[in-house]
Amino acid sequence: MQTILGPGIFLAQIVRDYEPFNDIRAISRWVSSLGYTGIQIPTWESRLFDLAKAASSKSYCDEYSGRLKEETNLTIIELAAYLQGQLVAVHPAYDILFSSFHPAGLNARQRSEWAADQLRKAVLASVNFDTKNISVLSGGCAWPYLYPWPQRPEGLIEEAFDELVKRWTPLLNFAAEHGVTFGFELHPGSDLFDGATYTKFLDKTNGHPAACLTYDPSHLHLQQLDYIEFIKIFSDRIKAFHVKDAEFNSSGLMGVFGGYQPWAKRAGRFRSPGDGQIDFNRIFSLLAELGYKGWAILEWECCIKSMQQGAIEGAAFIKKRLIEATEHVFDDFAAVAADKALNRHILGLKQL
Repeated sequence: MQTILGPGIFLAQIVRDYEPFNDIRAISRWVSSLGYTGIQIPTWESRLFDLAKAASSKSYCDEYSGRLKEETNLTIIELAAYLQGQLVAVHPAYDILFSSFHPAGLNARQRSEWAADQLRKAVLASVNFDTKNISVLSGGCAWPYLYPWPQRPEGLIEEAFDELVKRWTPLLNFAAEHGVTFGFELHPGSDLFDGATYTKFLDKTNGHPAACLTYDPSHLHLQQLDYIEFIKIFSDRIKAFHVKDAEFNSSGLMGVFGGYQPWAKRAGRFRSPGDGQIDFNRIFSLLAELGYKGWAILEWECCIKSMQQGAIEGAAFIKKRLIEATEHVFDDFAAVAADKALNRHILGLKQL
């Protein structure tokens, strides 16, 4: 078994426009003081680092990670490119809503090309940082047609997935050539949002080795998907693990779709670790048992608790659940040496 690394923390929800959350060195000192040992860095956040420089300069990355290690003893776990991944494919219904994710003035083709270029830069930066996975969203064109009413024209979903595969395959190939994987976080709003859609994508990419997963049980639980069984099915593809809690409390008024309510009033809502319904003890045990080699990374998203409290409690929450994998079987003290003759004797086969 493998000992899971951690605790780590994703910085996207930590960044603010005021101290100590507006600068990578100040943020790093703060999260280190809480007990975190690794950080996951969002590639779109220019207040934290320069993606273009990281992609083109190994010395920039060495200096950046070396300074963090020296000042705070933090490890850079990986880069996360969720926003750029989302923009690889966008249905026109979301043109305006996603416009803040990319430079102004881009048409649909230019937006997709810009996103692809950003992801290639993220791959090169990962090589320079010596990290192996990039967490992403898939984007997609089929999400508005999630519910089969009105009836979808035959082949509509296949066409959407064929286009998604067409756009992602060159990026997957580029990542594989550089020893990097993309960890798709299965997320509503993207065409890869559950195990079935991920399997369809895998099938259409011929099981591409760079098409991996960032496991986040919260999104699976809010879809009422078995997030434990999911690990058993896809354990060989899981390259990152977000520790994010959620709860689903259906009522006579709403269920999975949420009735257009704000987060605090939805039946399904995100919570700080330990405040929701996710069985993290089972998750940590199963990931360790199945040989997960990565980090446990806090992603704070809670509609009730503050970021500061969530981050403070999150480090201890993760640390308490890290399993130092055993190198010995607990009843080794009673072991009997291998002896073929003795075994045959025990089985009553001595005279045969």
